[in-house]
This record gives sequence, C-alpha cells and structure tokens, in this order.
Amino acid sequence: MQLRNENILIVDDDVHILELMQRHLQSWNYHTYKAISVKEAVTILRDTTIDLLITDLKMPEIDGFELIKFVSEHYPRLPKLVVTGYPSVQESLATIKSGVVDYLTKPFTKEELKHALDKSLLTSDSKNQSQTKPVVEHHKAYGDIIGNSEKINEVIQVIERVKDNKATIFIKGESGTGKELVARAIHYQGKFSRAAFIAVNCGGIPENLLEAELFGYVKGAFTGAETNREGFFQAAHGGTIFLDEIGNASLTVQSRLLRVLQEKEVVRVGATKAEKVDVRIIAATNGDLRGMIQKQTFREDLFYRLTVVEIDVAPLRERKEDIPLLVDKFLFKYGIEYKDRFVKITPDALAILTRYDWPGNIRELENIMQRAVIMCDKLIDVEHLPEHLKHTLPLSSEAFVPLKVMEKQYIEKVLRATDNNKTKAAEILQIDRKTIRQKLSD
Repeated sequence: MQLRNENILIVDDDVHILELMQRHLQSWNYHTYKAISVKEAVTILRDTTIDLLITDLKMPEIDGFELIKFVSEHYPRLPKLVVTGYPSVQESLATIKSGVVDYLTKPFTKEELKHALDKSLLTSDSKNQSQTKPVVEHHKAYGDIIGNSEKINEVIQVIERVKDNKATIFIKGESGTGKELVARAIHYQGKFSRAAFIAVNCGGIPENLLEAELFGYVKGAFTGAETNREGFFQAAHGGTIFLDEIGNASLTVQSRLLRVLQEKEVVRVGATKAEKVDVRIIAATNGDLRGMIQKQTFREDLFYRLTVVEIDVAPLRERKEDIPLLVDKFLFKYGIEYKDRFVKITPDALAILTRYDWPGNIRELENIMQRAVIMCDKLIDVEHLPEHLKHTLPLSSEAFVPLKVMEKQYIEKVLRATDNNKTKAAEILQIDRKTIRQKLSD
C-alpha cells in the first residue's frame, strides 16, 4: 500500500476507542494524533498540521459540538467526521448543518470506518495543502496573527511575498503589538517551516553573554567555558533566527552580525575558524534605530543590511476592528485553561474594550482578558473589567457633542428644574433672559 501523507486527529474520552481507531488508521498507513478532551485537541490543532478531524460528541466539560464549531470557524477547510455512541435525529441534523462530512455510530466495523474515512478525505480542498492553516482570504487568523483590518492585511500580504525566501526582514512596532508572531508566521507559513525557528531576546541576555549565546564558543574561551558549544546561529542552521530588541546588541555583537549577513558564516568566541551557516535573519525593535545611528550606538551599515524588507506592525489603537477577534481568541484560550468551558462576553463589556486605546497593545488586552475570565463564571460583564477601562472617554469624533448642543441641553435642564422660570434660570446660569432665548433658538 502506498504511504499516506494525511495526519488524522482522533478525539474521544474513551481511551479504548482511541486505541482501536488508532490501530485501524495505522494499518492503513495514516499518521494519527490522539486527544481525550477538546482542550487537548485544540492544542494539537494549533501546533500540528491536521488533515482530518474524527471526534466524539458526548464528552465531559466541553462537548464535540463546540469543537466542531471551533474548527469550522478557525480551520474551515478541515474535513470533520463524527463518531458517537449516542445517536439521535437531533444530533444527526445538528452535525450535518455544522458541516460534518459523515456520521458513524458506535460500535462500527473496520470497513465502515474505512468508508467514512475515504469519504471525508475526498472532501478536502487540496490533499497536498495544510488543512489546518487558516484560510488567508478570511483574514481572521494567519498563523497566530489574528485580525481582518487593513493594517493586518497589509502585513499578511508582505509575509506572503517573503515567506518562501531567505531575505533579511526587519519588523518594527510598539511593545506588545505581536512582532514575534509576525516572525513566526513568516517562518511557519513558508517552505522552511520544518527547519528550526530560534527566537532570541537581545534585551533579555546580559551584554557579556549575548555574543557567546549567539555565535557559540570553544573550550577555554573564557572562565566557565569547559566545553565547545554551539550558539543560536548554529542551532538555526537551515531555518530562521529571530533577533528581538536588536537595538540592545552591543557594537561588538553588531559587528559580528554584519559578518554573518555579508559572509554567511560565524566564528565562535575564542575560535579562529569560521563556520558556514544558512540562516534567515529576522530582526525587530520597538526603538528608534535611526536615532541610535545618529548617536553612533547602532551601525548604519548593519541597519541597511537588516532592512532589506521592512514590516511595520500597527498598534492596536489603529486597528480597533481587530479587538473583537482578539477577544474571542483569548476567551477561548483562557476559558479552556481556567474554566474548562467556553466563556462569553456581554456587548457592553466588549464596547468598553473596543473604546479603550490599549497603550500596552495586544499584550495588555490579553492580560485583561485573562483576569476577566478568572473573575467571571460563564459570562464576562462590565463588572469584571478594571476600573480604568470603564472611565476612559471615547476618542472618536462621533462620540462628542458640539458645544452649542451641550449648552442648549444644559439650559433646558436648568429650566426644567426651575419649572420653566426663565428669570430664575438666568440667575443660576449667570446670563440674561435674552441670551437664554437666543441659545434655545439656535
């Protein structure tokens, strides 16, 4: 039999059923993944390329219907096969409406499973494409990037152009905007996705250690160097290295980086012989590198080498239409993690989140949603949000009333309080009766 390429995820809280289906599938040369809960299944879906989902419906905590709904929204091309021991007309209708390809009732024969399996896989849009990569046209999710705003679409379009080559890429954006997610999308959405992706926070490693960590060292290079050791560049050979907060790198490290870019080779600390490396470099910062060049704290030649392609990740306040999608992602993530259920949010609470300007960007939003999920039961309302969010005034022009209208509204309020006594109202307002008549008539 020809070797199959399909990866199949089986979800069932019955371990015996899982093992039985796995044996059948492996006998047909399919590669299988097993999950005993929806929570575990979602983790596998997010980290693995899956070509077919087989799921039970009746499971504790979160049932299979919720998993089907999640898959339909986030992985619309992924075919779904339901296997259940408790069939009913209502369940059959519900699963058909939710886009499930076929429906098997336990107990089933090996032949029945094979028939349902073949039918489900035939519905796949393209057997040779990853079914768990979200559809780009929908722009709800691209890798781990969430959003359908124009700003996000622009980022995705650039990623699509660079993902399959090893051009050096520079990502800029405020802290918390998701620069590393963009870097990961470039790597994992492209043809080098099976190679290593190494993320290095240049600001999180002491300056005296960064050089050794990046390029490796030889035994005796410095105190404590008891063996030869590879660096991050050697570990990323064939793949991608992401240098976050590149502005924190010392001039010495910058000089070595320049050599990597120019010569495609690294020299370990304490060594004299160079090693060839095949690495795509993606750098990022939330700082002003051009300002650092003026201060001579960042090399101009390195800057131009790093910025072959630039990607600007917009702050969250400039793409507020993405907030509901991000909220939905965090509701699911932390609802599963903390509550073992799906958590929802009221329109009033969502309106507050959309109104706020998020100086900490997506990182701040995630923190707020994490706390809100913990504090609520099944529904996040205004009471579960921090006070400083509730008292933030909307900043859009539509939210403000012209001064003339505000004056008229206030005068009418005073007149109502004085039983329409214009003389008394004029005293309170410290204007004359003629001015009151004028402002009311405008």
